[in-house]
Amino acid sequence: MMTKDLDKSFVANTYGRFDLEIVRGQGSLVYDETGKEYIDLSTGIAVNTFGMCDPVWQKAVTEQINKAQHTSNLYYSEPCARLAQLLCEKTGAKKVFFGNSGAEANECAIKVARLWASENKGDEYFNVVTLKNSFHGRTLTTLSATGQDVFHQYFKPLTEGFLYAEANNLASVEEIFANNKCCAIIMELVQGEGGVVALDRPFVEGVSELCEKYNNLLIIDEVQTGNGRCGSLYAYQHYGIKPDAITTAKGLGGGLPIGACLMFDKTENTLKPSLHGSTFGGNPVACAGAISIIERIDEALLAGVNEKSNYIYSALEDAEGIKSVTGLGLMIGIETEGDVSKIISKCMERGILPIKAKNKLRLLPALNIPFEQLKKAIEIIKEVAREIK
Repeated sequence: MMTKDLDKSFVANTYGRFDLEIVRGQGSLVYDETGKEYIDLSTGIAVNTFGMCDPVWQKAVTEQINKAQHTSNLYYSEPCARLAQLLCEKTGAKKVFFGNSGAEANECAIKVARLWASENKGDEYFNVVTLKNSFHGRTLTTLSATGQDVFHQYFKPLTEGFLYAEANNLASVEEIFANNKCCAIIMELVQGEGGVVALDRPFVEGVSELCEKYNNLLIIDEVQTGNGRCGSLYAYQHYGIKPDAITTAKGLGGGLPIGACLMFDKTENTLKPSLHGSTFGGNPVACAGAISIIERIDEALLAGVNEKSNYIYSALEDAEGIKSVTGLGLMIGIETEGDVSKIISKCMERGILPIKAKNKLRLLPALNIPFEQLKKAIEIIKEVAREIK
């Protein structure tokens, strides 16, 4: 049987896959089973930070595989400790908990918030505020944290203790803080699954001030926005705020599963032995790969991310068939006049792989995508958007 037939026969029917099998790749170029070449603008949904088969990442991962592939958290592991050190030094965080995904990182942050509140405010202060149109994961609790009704269908009763405020509406946040016993707010600074919408800076600054006023934790979900994706190491650094915790995953591992909850001054001592754990969290191979990613996200790379972002905006904002461009860095949403699904199909025919977020085309290219490949891809998107209006 061919791959697509095997998948349809034996893999759970949870994904609406494109009719495409990717068999190999190098950098920002990937190839299907027929050998057709595509410029990859999705990177596994913001995972392959430096593209496919990045040689530095490959070397780090294979060297660690040849030493020890797994140890468990009953023992010390150098890659785990080194990665935690790197993340703390680059952000000012004090402690890191490693899991395997963004959902796990967010689960950890929710537990940290409730543990912290139990110690500092009282057990009844368990409510966590999130924003409408947000997305925080697919476990039952992170699904409950997600502020979109469409994700809640079929899975009720949801985990209790989540309240939803309007994005970019500071009064909405304060009303919830003032009238409920809360411990934290968790928010994405660019709502990815919500349509690649960046939050307004005054709103984010105001939420930070409200957290101080009501003694609630400020937690930033950097699962998709982090690790250089938005033009700074983490998106919160664009906004001039100091979170109490951040969560991240996706691009951190460069292609292997890893998630992290970074805890700052208020929260650094919240987790204690036996209160949380993960069998695979801090896996040495995943951590070795992540070290090779984080070490290379420097000022020069970030300048290139912002330069490419500016190019995309300037090339598309006034283009025929395109209504708006949103996002931050190389996390871009494109609202088109024509049907976005048809546009994606036509782009794929022409060798370009964008994906979708609500009614928008979503671009998540490798941070080091060569300019000539990016320009070629953007020109094709412009042509298709003009044709399909």
